[in-house]
Amino acid sequence: MGPIVFDQVKMVYGSKEALNLSVTFQSGKVTALLGPNGAGKTTLVSLLLGLKKPSGGTVTIGARKAGDRVLRERIGAMLQESPIADGLKVKEMLQLFRSYYRNPLPLDRLLHISGLGQAADKRASALSGGQKRRLAFALAMAGDPDMIVLDEPTTGMDVESRIRFWDVIKALAGQGKTILLTTHYLEEADAVADRITVIADGRLIAEGTPAQLKAALPLRKVTFRVADAAFDANRFYELPGVAEVTVSGQLVQLMTDDSDQLLPHLLQCGIAISDIQVHAASLESVFRRLTQQHVRS
Repeated sequence: MGPIVFDQVKMVYGSKEALNLSVTFQSGKVTALLGPNGAGKTTLVSLLLGLKKPSGGTVTIGARKAGDRVLRERIGAMLQESPIADGLKVKEMLQLFRSYYRNPLPLDRLLHISGLGQAADKRASALSGGQKRRLAFALAMAGDPDMIVLDEPTTGMDVESRIRFWDVIKALAGQGKTILLTTHYLEEADAVADRITVIADGRLIAEGTPAQLKAALPLRKVTFRVADAAFDANRFYELPGVAEVTVSGQLVQLMTDDSDQLLPHLLQCGIAISDIQVHAASLESVFRRLTQQHVRS
């Protein structure tokens, strides 16, 4: 299908500019679109699917503009709000959606990838929250799409369902399908995405592979316990290289870009501490740092 290209795209609601960016999402890759609430992720997805038109700029997929009739048949979308038809069984809903496409996936395949085989004869409206999300995924896959858009896909799923879901997504990615997802579960994005795109206030603030983003902000997390709960946490900000201090009871977490320099000073700071551990930066800590830097700038 070709890459997804947002070229100088703007989206304005009244006096509010919700989006102002240029960004390219590679074809045949899994890209995680991250950003705080209100960053513009849903607006971006709506423009990509042709549900809205930009106030300026262009959105193209390969040689076609977003919303093109041919593209609509080749894109499957699992949105946050996925209405369920009252009265229809799971398999009836899937058969209905399959009828919209010339070359749909077989019903058995849809039931298998969504893990809904045992619920095929169950009323769709009677499904649990997690099962409804899995049904939404099956509906998105009904036309065997080349591109799959997943907006907060695992919300409401239990742990086992989430693991199964991401295994299916990895298998689809292995088939060369283009996948764009938004998620608040950053550990999932880190595990499954080939590339990460971070936006805030409708603007692009970072993009790259998970490893590249973490290397660009070489933060380390240092955790330890303090013996006396009545300590002054502000003293830790005086130590060299400390960027952030988080306290939960007697457990302290320091974010630093130089743990080698910090540790000797930490041991000599005059506060009794134990159980010191140093962790490599997680995508969550990098995301938090990027968005904080954007707010400050």
